Amino acid sequence: MKRLFDLALAIPAALVLLMPVASVALAVRLTSPGPALYWSDRVGRHNKIFKMPKFRSMRVDTPAVATHLLADPAKYLTPIGSFLRKSSLDELPQLWSIIKGDMSFVGPRPALFNQDDLIALRTAHGVHELVPGLTGWAQVNGRDELPIPQKVALDAEYLRRHTLAFDVRILWMTFVKVLRRNGVTH
Repeated sequence: MKRLFDLALAIPAALVLLMPVASVALAVRLTSPGPALYWSDRVGRHNKIFKMPKFRSMRVDTPAVATHLLADPAKYLTPIGSFLRKSSLDELPQLWSIIKGDMSFVGPRPALFNQDDLIALRTAHGVHELVPGLTGWAQVNGRDELPIPQKVALDAEYLRRHTLAFDVRILWMTFVKVLRRNGVTH
């Protein structure tokens, strides 16, 4: 049922957002050298690595680590990078990952391949059994500000509680938070 829900939402969204996606891609290309998309190695269901696309908000020479681990993240942002992140427009290409089945609309955010502490803790709590999501229970309860143990506790709570109704609630909460730009860094 969840996969059907994802496809029923992702395919029409991809069609409706085709022009805005093309406009953002063009804006990224015109404002900084390099490709419009950044394909990030992420940890998916059962800890399998997959390539997750995002609009590139950072320069091409940025180290492949979580943003909070960079000494000065702002110095790596492209001219429109901060706007893309704060508006969450950088996340739009992940509709491809949802259509492909690597991601769902709701689930734990996919960890970077090198976030060993997060991956180990999620595995210990069984969270690795879930398909990662564009948004999740941890994202609507703190997003970037949460320490890893608290994120994993919320991911584990989602594992226990997830239903279609809970997913719809999380999607609505995400929509409100994105509009208010709550919990977004850089």
